[in-house]
Amino acid sequence: MELTERKKKVLRSVVDLYIRTAEPVGSKAITALPDMKYSSATIRNEMADLTNMGYLEQPHTSAGRIPSPAGYRLYVDELMADYRLSMDETKSMNIAIEEKMQKIDKVMDQVAKMVSQATNLPAISVASHRGGCAVKRYDLILAGAGSFILVVMLSNEEVVNKLIKLPLNVGEADLKLLSAVINATLTDIPLEEFTPELLEKTMRSAGEAASLVPVIVEFTIHTLKSQQEADVRVAGHMRLLGQPEFRDVEKAQKVLTNLDDSVMSNLPAVLGTENGTQVLVGPENVAQALKDSSVVMTKFDIGEGMHGVIGVVGPTRMDYAQVTARLSFFAENLSRMFAKPEHNALPSGSDPIENQK
Repeated sequence: MELTERKKKVLRSVVDLYIRTAEPVGSKAITALPDMKYSSATIRNEMADLTNMGYLEQPHTSAGRIPSPAGYRLYVDELMADYRLSMDETKSMNIAIEEKMQKIDKVMDQVAKMVSQATNLPAISVASHRGGCAVKRYDLILAGAGSFILVVMLSNEEVVNKLIKLPLNVGEADLKLLSAVINATLTDIPLEEFTPELLEKTMRSAGEAASLVPVIVEFTIHTLKSQQEADVRVAGHMRLLGQPEFRDVEKAQKVLTNLDDSVMSNLPAVLGTENGTQVLVGPENVAQALKDSSVVMTKFDIGEGMHGVIGVVGPTRMDYAQVTARLSFFAENLSRMFAKPEHNALPSGSDPIENQK
């Protein structure tokens, strides 16, 4: 069955009305729309066809239709109109960004709260490294009888250390040899190259201090992994309860209990290396608990080899056009805020409203 332009127009109208009302949409409501010039009988036939094609669902025999996940997918990909931010929205979001983004260490938490407030949905913000980190140098410093301090300088200029006990048969000369060996074999390599073969090779060259190599490698791997972990913030959990779909306590609890760091940290991986906004509708979500929800995410640049992701979780009925417009606005302004000073300002004469067209 062909998906004609008239069917698309009817589907778009059903989605738009359902977004606004959260009630199943009947043919009379669509016929009453000012730009809909078809009869009720024609609309009913088109809605029946869209249901058979899997784009609409009928929750009850006598009820109107609601969009299916496939219907939302087509709406997001082809049918939804661009949402133009009003002057008031632009001004209020700009003020929020300028006032609340003063310290980088608090940015991600503030971003999640602001996105949640702007969309009235639970929001996530994630900061993660764009590339792997490596060790630039190891230093081994004696710390009194029976111990030494392992100092690890990373390629991002961060320094970490660990106090390690010395075996009885290892002295200062052995530590000097060990330092030379690990600096020759364990520096300037990515995490994935710390293999059992590399461990064995390093131990063979470390002499009497060979037993210390596994301890150093284990600490190094732990440190490099921690550098790659995403900093995930989730805000506005309770806003989900304001949506009609989640007035069912059991359904809401199922989603709310999974809005945690472990689940949310997996969502940005769906974006891959591409920029732009990603919409996951219902069953497209990686987490089973989010199969009845939709997730919208977009990236922004932090600089210094890092990027951020902001997104929202909500009902499949969410206003996708409005949400994507607001997320894009935040992402563009956050990228500008994090940019180097010489790129931080808008070009002379530019207008942020014009940039939204």
